[in-house]
Amino acid sequence: MTDRYDAVVVGGGIVGSSVAYHLAREGTDALLVDRRDEGRATDAGAGILSPATTSRDDETWVRFAVEAVAYYDELVPALEAEQDGPHGYAERGLLAVAVNGAEADAYDETLELVRERRAEYGTPAPGTIRELDSEEAKARFPPLAETKRAFHYDDAARVDGRTFEAALRRAGRAHGLTEREGGVAEILVEGGDVRGVTLADGETVEAENVIVAGGAWSAAFESQLGVEVPVEPQRGQIVHLDVDEDTEGWPIVSPFRSHYMVSWDDGRVAAGATRETGAGFAPHTTVAGLREVFDEVLRVAPGLSDASLRTSRVGLRPLSEDGHPVLGEVPGVAGAYLATGHGPTGLQLGPYSGKLVAQAVRGETPETDVSQFGVGRF
Repeated sequence: MTDRYDAVVVGGGIVGSSVAYHLAREGTDALLVDRRDEGRATDAGAGILSPATTSRDDETWVRFAVEAVAYYDELVPALEAEQDGPHGYAERGLLAVAVNGAEADAYDETLELVRERRAEYGTPAPGTIRELDSEEAKARFPPLAETKRAFHYDDAARVDGRTFEAALRRAGRAHGLTEREGGVAEILVEGGDVRGVTLADGETVEAENVIVAGGAWSAAFESQLGVEVPVEPQRGQIVHLDVDEDTEGWPIVSPFRSHYMVSWDDGRVAAGATRETGAGFAPHTTVAGLREVFDEVLRVAPGLSDASLRTSRVGLRPLSEDGHPVLGEVPGVAGAYLATGHGPTGLQLGPYSGKLVAQAVRGETPETDVSQFGVGRF
């Protein structure tokens, strides 16, 4: 007997798990199929949630990121009520530091961007940003080098991708979500309508809707959907360090570059990350990549020189051609949807993207217009 569902979600990272959770929560009979690829971006990301302090000047992205991060304030309490496990989200604040002249030059520009965003989006709230001298900055993050300039932003948060994904799935199961481990070999399309999927083991599953949330692997279904999905893997290497200090309450550290340090309450500091576009599907660490990460750690926080290496991780981020997510229905194929292309900001944007795509699948008007992120723009 062939199984039948209202919707099949292909890929179970942070985005796919969010789509599946939001579908199940609203009563949609959904199946989540996940083959747990090595190098999934969700498993490696640091999960920094602070769009107001980004140096990125793409206002379309910033506006969406502000909305996406604000959604955590609604989603986290819901998950706490709907499942019993941890969710990995915590407000920690962000310490932006300039430890050399070039970073000091970028400092005022970044602060001006923050002020402009306060006027435009109402975030950060007044009083949540404070400039600190070097001694004050070091008091908040003891391993820190001497800083030339620094400010602390209260409202930044971090989220553990693996833990949050698991919480979404537990809550989804409580609402009737079905999960299958394995891959999808083919999306079945007939007369311009989705009919279901063929799983990697040969089984057919009928469904009127299929959502491709396969991260860096999403383009594998291009030919079946008749559309180009310009998403490629961007490799990110990150290390987790064990520190012989009480790290509870330590802020996120951002030195005005793509690198960062994120602290966890178990004596762990995550540091990274490389951004290796063109590395392909190669989910392994490299000498050059790890050297880049460690050099940056010691430059910004020489007090971590005696930390021990707990583990290293690699994530293949699904980077789209223009750096924006790819969301919504596939043109010309009724019932086919994409939810991918978040690049290095999947943990920041993913849960909200999942909600919006789930709304579209259910025939509702998404609360934020996702047409600007449709695949037809390419």
